[in-house]
Amino acid sequence: MYERRPRHRVRRAAVTSVAAVLAGVAALTGCTAGPDGGARSTSTTRSPSPAAAPAWDAGPASLAAVGDSITTGFDACSVLADCPEVSWATGTDGAVRSLAVRLLGAAGAASHSTNHAVSGARIAQLPEQMALAAKERPELVTVMIGANDACRDSVRLMTPVADFRASFEASLRQLRATAPRAQVYVSSVPDLMRLWSTGRKNPLGKEVWKLGICRSMLQDADDMGAAAVARREAVRQRVVAYNGVLRDVCAGYARCRYDGGAVFDYRFTGEQLSPWDWFHPGRDGQARLAEIAYRAVTAAGPPA
Repeated sequence: MYERRPRHRVRRAAVTSVAAVLAGVAALTGCTAGPDGGARSTSTTRSPSPAAAPAWDAGPASLAAVGDSITTGFDACSVLADCPEVSWATGTDGAVRSLAVRLLGAAGAASHSTNHAVSGARIAQLPEQMALAAKERPELVTVMIGANDACRDSVRLMTPVADFRASFEASLRQLRATAPRAQVYVSSVPDLMRLWSTGRKNPLGKEVWKLGICRSMLQDADDMGAAAVARREAVRQRVVAYNGVLRDVCAGYARCRYDGGAVFDYRFTGEQLSPWDWFHPGRDGQARLAEIAYRAVTAAGPPA
């Protein structure tokens, strides 16, 4: 049986229903009632614009280098000795024109760049080097590491790729924690097989190799048997894997640039290698590394 309700109750129910409908429409259109009863935008259905990635600075005012013997200029000036003045990253030698000289000028390179690289260093030592560099709050940090992780006494002693990744990630975290605005230039690991192929043409260089330089690649330099060929190829493939790690981890940081494999692809000639060991870059080779780095750092965008 139908029960007649009072008129004021009916009116109140109608108003409530209309208000509910309007509220639903407002929610769908991103509007709500303003102070004057009109509609206003609430933007509740819009996502905030993502923060723009910090722009890459092609003209940093300070530089710190981390890495291994290539960055210390090992064997570039004398046998089995560092020569940091010819380092591709921070050296002051006029013939090399290091990255620091190209970016900061000769005076700036001498006063606003530091070199924390250590001959023989492997990726496991990189977080410590990076911590030292980060304390200086450099605007740019250069990284060249990985050759010694593949250059071991045997293939089985090469650094596992997972460990290489973990150490490199830890290094970048270390830098970000202390110097979050620092930019990073990451060089690829050179093609050790190509260096072997070039250097083995020099009899004196091969005698120096017998002292124990990069045995996984350089021992029995003229042996072209199946086992030796497989050993060298295993080393090369490990370097390729390391470079993949450097590329991928670097890509996860807005202020990091990988060289796109430019150093790995570079064909060093005999004239660009050390006249003592025919394996490390000599003065001319260091200059070529500086050129590659300068192009990557000052380019409008990261290398492909």
